[in-house]
Amino acid sequence: MNRRTFSRYLLGSTAIGLATTGYAKAPKDSLHSIDSHRRFRIGVIADTHIIDPYYKGPEDSAEDTESMGHTAERLIAAREHVNHLVSPVDHVFHLGDVVHDSPTMGLSFYQQNRTRLDIAADLFAGFHAPVHLALGNHDYGLPHLSREETHWLFAQKLKTRPYSSLDYRGWKFIVLNNFLGASWDVRGTAYDQGVGTLGCEQLEWLEAELSQRLPTIVLVHYPLWLIQDKEFASFGLHPLLRKYADSVQLVLSGHWHKWVDFARTYGPQHYVVASTRYDPHAMMVLELDSGSALWRFANASCIDWSTHFARAF
Repeated sequence: MNRRTFSRYLLGSTAIGLATTGYAKAPKDSLHSIDSHRRFRIGVIADTHIIDPYYKGPEDSAEDTESMGHTAERLIAAREHVNHLVSPVDHVFHLGDVVHDSPTMGLSFYQQNRTRLDIAADLFAGFHAPVHLALGNHDYGLPHLSREETHWLFAQKLKTRPYSSLDYRGWKFIVLNNFLGASWDVRGTAYDQGVGTLGCEQLEWLEAELSQRLPTIVLVHYPLWLIQDKEFASFGLHPLLRKYADSVQLVLSGHWHKWVDFARTYGPQHYVVASTRYDPHAMMVLELDSGSALWRFANASCIDWSTHFARAF
C-alpha cells in the first residue's frame, strides 16, 4: 500500500484505533488548576482555498466543487467566531493552502490585477489577532510560477516568509515549509509533489530553533505521513522530532481537509486539522500555560473525527 492509497484509506475509516481525546500531553487536564494569568490561547485554521474571479472549476467531486463557492464566506464566519470567543486568542496560525492554485499566468498578472492573494490579505486583516501563515501545495504556482516567485508574492501580498518561528510567552511556534526540498524541485530527478521535503538549509535552521529547548508547537502543511523522514543520511524532520521529543509538544498539519488524530505515532502528539473550506467551525483552539509545557485542546469535544466537520465552540 503506497502513501496515497493509505491516505485515502485512513480518511475513509472510522475504526482504525486512533486516539481522539485531545489531551495527549496534559491528560490530567491540569491547566484548570493553573493561575489564569499564566494561561493563553491560540487559534489554528487550515486550507481556506480562497479563490477569485479567475478561478475555473470544477473540482474532482460535487462536494469539492460546491465548497469552492463558499471559501470566502466560510473563512469570514470562522474569523468572526474566533474574534468573539469569550476567552480571546493571542495568535492565529494557518496551516497552508491559503489560496487555491494559480491562474495560468505569470508573475506580472498578480502585480497588475486583484487576485485571490489580495482577497486573502483583506480577509486575514479582519482577525483581531495576528495571523501566521504556512504555505501549502495549492499556494505554489508551479509550473507557471517558480518557488522563488511564489515566495516573493506571498511576501509582498501577505507579509509571509517561506518558514518562520515565533517565541511567545515561554513557547515557541515553528511554521515549516515542506516544499523547499528535492521533491519539489521541478528540475531534479526526485521531483514528486506527493512527498514533502524541507531541504538542508531549513532543517539546519529548525535544529537551531529546537536546540533552545522551549516548549514547542510545530506547524506544517503536509501530515507527517507524507513528509520524507530522512533527507540527508540520517538528517530529516522525523529524526529531529524524536531528538527533541522533550521540547516538541505538538505537531499540527492540514492538507487532508479532515480531522485525524495520529496520537504519538511520530513521537509528539500529531493532529491533522480540518478545512474551513467545508465548515467554518473547523478550527482548533489551544490553551497553553506560559510557565510550563502543559497544553489543552480546548474544543476537542466539538470535533467530529475523520470528517470535515466540528460543532461550534
